[in-house]
Formats: sequence, C-alpha cells, structure tokens
Amino acid sequence: MGQKVNPHGFRVGVNKDWSSTWVAPKGEMASLIKEDSDIRKHIMNNYSNKAGLNNCSISKVTIERTHARVAVNIYTGRPGVLIGQKGAGIDKLKGEIQKIVGTKQLDINIREVKNIDADATLVAQSIATQLEKRVAWRRAMKMAMQKAMKSGVKGIKVMVGGRLDGADIARSEHYQTGILPLHTLRSDIEYGFAEAKTTFGIIGVKCWICHGEIKGKTKRTGEVVRASRTERTDRKPAFGDKKPFGNRPQRPFDPNRPRPPFDPNRPRPQGPRPQGDRAPRPAPQG
Repeated sequence: MGQKVNPHGFRVGVNKDWSSTWVAPKGEMASLIKEDSDIRKHIMNNYSNKAGLNNCSISKVTIERTHARVAVNIYTGRPGVLIGQKGAGIDKLKGEIQKIVGTKQLDINIREVKNIDADATLVAQSIATQLEKRVAWRRAMKMAMQKAMKSGVKGIKVMVGGRLDGADIARSEHYQTGILPLHTLRSDIEYGFAEAKTTFGIIGVKCWICHGEIKGKTKRTGEVVRASRTERTDRKPAFGDKKPFGNRPQRPFDPNRPRPPFDPNRPRPQGPRPQGDRAPRPAPQG
C-alpha cells in the first residue's frame, strides 16, 4: 500500500485539533474556507522562511471565527522580526489581512515557538533553505536530525525527493533516528513539509518528529477516562496468555489446601517402562 496519511489529520480528535475552528451556515462554508486559504497563503508567501528578507520562521497558522470576528494565531520562531520595531510589522500585516476578511473585526495573535529545532515545519524549512544555498543534502539532513535529538525529541525522520545532486532521474532519500510509531494514535507526531527551488528543479523536504506519547489526556477535550489493560474484560487474549485446559474452569492455587497422605503400599504399575518409538537405552559398560 503506497498511500500515505498526514499524521496531523490522522490524530484530529484524539490528541490534535483542527487548524481552523469555526461553525458557519452551509451557504457560507465555501467562501470562508477560501478566505482561510487566502490568509494562510498570504502569510506563508510573504513572511515565512522562504520569503527572502522577511524571514520570520512561521511554523503554522490557526484561525478561529465567530459571527463578526476573525482571530488569526501565528506560530513563529522569530516573533521580534514579525512584530517589527514598535509594532510596525504587525500593523502592516494586519492591514494586509484586513483586505482579505473585509469589514470583520480582525485579531492577530503572535505565538512564539520556544524550540525551533524540535518543530517539524521549521526543520523542513531550514533544510530547504540550505539546499537552495547548494549545501550537500546528506549533511543538511544529518545536522538537522542531530540538533533535533539534542533538543529532546524521541525520534525524527527526514526525507528529500527530487533531482538530488542534479541527477537526471528524480529519487527520494530518507534518514531516521529514534522511535517513530506512525500507527500509534496516542503518540504525539508532528509533520512538516517545505520545498527547495534549486537550479535543477524543486526538491521536496518532509519531516516527521515524535514528541513521545499522550496518555489519558487530549489537547482538545481535556481528561479522557480509559480503562487500563487489566480492567478490559472484552479484549482479545494477547499472545502468551494462559488458556484453560479444555472446558474445565481453572482452580486457583491454594497453598493451604490439604494433601492426601503418602501411602507406601499403593499399587504401582508392573512390567517394563514403555519406550514408544525410541530405542532402548544401552546398558552401562563395566
């Protein structure tokens, strides 16, 4: 099966939330989705890591809506560059997004990414920037993985695909270190993607980062009550579990249960011991 599933969408409702949080009538749904897409494209094209002088290292953009209000949350690794001197940068950005949302009240919140080496999108953008500067792709990938592991992540996988080293045929290469359980829903896995526009063509960079497991809680609904493995009675028997012999109920072991007394005169089987298909044991020599 060659199909892939985005790790974020795979865990929405388990331990991750939607990137856009709002409810709207059916007739307005399409226009609002288009508006969200335009907001994200404008921010990423003009202020992300691939935007030249405006290198703000933007990780993600989340949008919250009410009837007449739009709140845009921007997660960035360099909030000072995005805000600008005396808030000039944020005022400029707010004026640009206000043209997209129209007359609705607009709130822009800047959230700082504390550890940029442990953010999947920022790691992918960093590798893509190095590839555009003609850094060897193996060196760029391994350096990014080493920094991520030193920052405390549980595992990381990086993949690049395209005309690597200017080859005529495109191929993909990847490196992985640590644990990365993609099929475990409770594992907190972050996914990021970036593109490097080189002289030979576009090279795609994908990054998966595992931050460990989230047990008993979700970021969306708070506490989650789950039965432990010993409390689940309807689960299938695991490999190695002891099965009862036939249909007899298993009797619990009681060390104080009385034992029958030893009888030295009890009858014993007579005759040679049956050997089955084995040859008889040879007699000792000497």
